[in-house]
Amino acid sequence: MNELEPIAARVAEGREQFLGLVAGLRPELHRYCARMVGSIADGEDIVQETLARAYFVLPELPTPPQLRPWLFRIAHNRALDHLRRYERRMSEPLAEGVDAAGENLDDPENALAREHALHAAVSRFLELAPAQRSCVILKDVLGHSLDEIAALLGLSVQAVKAALHRGRVRLRDELANVAESAIRQASPLLARYAALFNARDWDSVRAMLADDVRLDLISRSQRAGHRDVGVYFTRYDAVFDWHLRPAWLEGLEVLAVYRDAAATRPDYFIELRFDAGKIALIRDFRYVPYIAQDALFESVQ
Repeated sequence: MNELEPIAARVAEGREQFLGLVAGLRPELHRYCARMVGSIADGEDIVQETLARAYFVLPELPTPPQLRPWLFRIAHNRALDHLRRYERRMSEPLAEGVDAAGENLDDPENALAREHALHAAVSRFLELAPAQRSCVILKDVLGHSLDEIAALLGLSVQAVKAALHRGRVRLRDELANVAESAIRQASPLLARYAALFNARDWDSVRAMLADDVRLDLISRSQRAGHRDVGVYFTRYDAVFDWHLRPAWLEGLEVLAVYRDAAATRPDYFIELRFDAGKIALIRDFRYVPYIAQDALFESVQ
């Protein structure tokens, strides 16, 4: 026996226990992260970074933290790191020009603001400065109290009120300017892949793969190379709870997956990336279906 096998087994067992413990929080973490970075897919990447970081540092902590606020703090910092890497707008004075001290942000007049936040496209939140974005998401989408938000973000309650007020106003104005989008066309390659996949013509599907194709089965496994990725289709052939349709999500072509072909809303999606006419990357979100809850898919002709 390899001397690392017992250690690897214990690490795998600990990881599974940790993921089981946090499973109930993953959808909320994703709703927060996706809106913070303006992307459904990137939001899930940050959730995974958050959980990996939490699992890594947990043994180093002198006492176990309260799980929910601890994970949200890590997720918040990871989201900001993501934004910094892409050089997006990162700051705006929290209280400049706003006096929210006497405003009751929970009165009935603000119910519409919460409705706006719940139904706004994830990408719309990028129009808000980060502090405003965090406060609107935590209050209007996830239902945190002002005190909880202040503690999580390290701000005063007054600063939270100011950021929340400004964020609500900005989001309302952005939604008022949203125009109806035209129906998009599906690209020939994506349409061909969907048709072959639905027909279970796996040999033809595999013929579309690049030799160095990569597969990311989100939250489960990663594979690389034509041969190893080919196993992925064998596993799909063993189940019958899927039907693929080309769609658009956040300006990207995706494959919306319906567990019931007659359903009006997809259960999850698959992202393909092509290089020189061949599939270079497959990202399959089958095992994190909660990400489709907030996704606004656009139909194609």
